[in-house]
Amino acid sequence: MNASPPSPRTEIRRKPQRGHYDPASIHAIVDAAFLCHIAFADQGSTHCLPTACWRDGDFLYIHGANNSRLTAALLAGQCAVCISHLDGLVLARSAFHHSMNYRSVVIYGQFAAVDDEKDKKTAMAAFLEHVSPGRNALVRTSSSAELAGTRILRIPLVEAAAKIRNWGVEDSAEDMQIPVWAGVIPLRCQPGAAQAESGADLYPLPALPAALGKAQE
Repeated sequence: MNASPPSPRTEIRRKPQRGHYDPASIHAIVDAAFLCHIAFADQGSTHCLPTACWRDGDFLYIHGANNSRLTAALLAGQCAVCISHLDGLVLARSAFHHSMNYRSVVIYGQFAAVDDEKDKKTAMAAFLEHVSPGRNALVRTSSSAELAGTRILRIPLVEAAAKIRNWGVEDSAEDMQIPVWAGVIPLRCQPGAAQAESGADLYPLPALPAALGKAQE
């Protein structure tokens, strides 16, 4: 286990050897994500909704409409944010020891609003840079009216924990002679063939994050 849990609710109790609490591990998993799931309570019910996300410094950011139920609920109370990446299927010699390789982060806390127009512009630029490095210099920036209609929230990556499995099969000794294939089938997210809008196919393909590779012609 790396470092120590920042709070009792972040302590990983199931398979604690997979726990990581250092900022470098947490940031790397967040930076590889484009989507997070946020669990929260609202009006006597519990919800878990997906939304786009990005990191800038020590904060996770999301955005939505000003009248969004999600943003209103997150500003009013605590929540839990989950990010996960499935990296491989681990196929064992016994049914019980099958597993998956993965990287995940859970963040606890409360979102706060980013209201200053300059700060909102900076946050949205970081979002676009996360999606397509260098694209800010190529496109029109958000207008004041567009920014006014957008709610940007951020949550500190202080109360967070990562859980990682990145190794092979853990079969029992008595199962080692079972005559069946065992091992890891890696999985990864990768871009498909780029589909240009009419009139835009004359321009170079966009840059994509290193984790995805390059867009295909």
